[in-house]
Amino acid sequence: MNQEQISKLERSIENMRNKQNRIYFLVQETKGNAKASVRYIYQMAMSLREAGYNSIILHEKPDYQGVSEWLGEKYMTELPHKPIDGSSLEISPEDLLVIPEIYGFVMEQIKNAPCGKIVLCQSYDYIFDALQPGENWSNFGFLKCITTSERQKEWVEKTMRNVSVDVVEPMISDNFVKQELPPKTIINIHTRDHRDTTNTIKAFYSRFPQYRWFTFRDLRGLSEEEFAQRMSESFVSVWVDDNSAYGTFPLESIKMGIPVIGVVPNMIPEWMNENNGIWINNKNILVDVIADYIQNWLEDNISPELYTEMDKTTESLITNEIFTENVVSTFDKMITTRLSSFEEQLNKLETIE
Repeated sequence: MNQEQISKLERSIENMRNKQNRIYFLVQETKGNAKASVRYIYQMAMSLREAGYNSIILHEKPDYQGVSEWLGEKYMTELPHKPIDGSSLEISPEDLLVIPEIYGFVMEQIKNAPCGKIVLCQSYDYIFDALQPGENWSNFGFLKCITTSERQKEWVEKTMRNVSVDVVEPMISDNFVKQELPPKTIINIHTRDHRDTTNTIKAFYSRFPQYRWFTFRDLRGLSEEEFAQRMSESFVSVWVDDNSAYGTFPLESIKMGIPVIGVVPNMIPEWMNENNGIWINNKNILVDVIADYIQNWLEDNISPELYTEMDKTTESLITNEIFTENVVSTFDKMITTRLSSFEEQLNKLETIE
């Protein structure tokens, strides 16, 4: 029996040393619609793949539509894809399984899987949606977490005891560059709840009919390139997302040199300060603030300090290279720790043998 265990451990150790252990990432089906949380997972998996690791995308059903329409064909062709309910899915002790926080029900289903388990927490607000009162990730064998900001890390550490947390900050794509042409009278609007978009637009035109010649543009359902191209035509962006834990959209806008009028989310992002945007705490005054900004823009009365602070924020953003380094170092640390544990088990068994 010991010899069989020794052989399995030796095989697992060899796979980890040669980067042949599988790193599975479970993703949502977006039905062809762009989703920042899914993009982040694909970028993470691609970074590992390009560094020589065996990263694989998991999806719930065999008829997965994929992300080629909005993220790019290479993410579908260069990354292997497998359905999580497929009979071909193999999981070995040396493998790592990365599950988004929204998949609490999957954690329950795979709690006995003989692999390393990691929670990918991009939105603290979803953590308890699929958990029962008193349940903790550690109940299902998930003792590690990756999240997107230091503040979210602090929240997770306080909420999920016995779970160690690493931060991998998202990158803002190179598709988002400073606009060169004069902007049009277009207002970008992006909200988590689509009802906030429609209500904001209707309330604005009702209260300020003199600005009907300004157009709101909802940027849902576009590829990243289309999203960036259309955003570049605007002169201001509007953002409402109470439960955001990072704020990808406002940062994309800021990187393009487009000021943001936004409602401060419940978890204030580290990059946000009082001078790098027009931030408000009351959604009820949003349309009034938009109207004030339009008037100041028409009168060429926007403070230069706003653009200076936006440039400072842009300079602090994570580049593609730094993102890749952070992803690789985070997973390398986890695999190294797991490898050491396997080597210790092997030494004990060989001593007994």
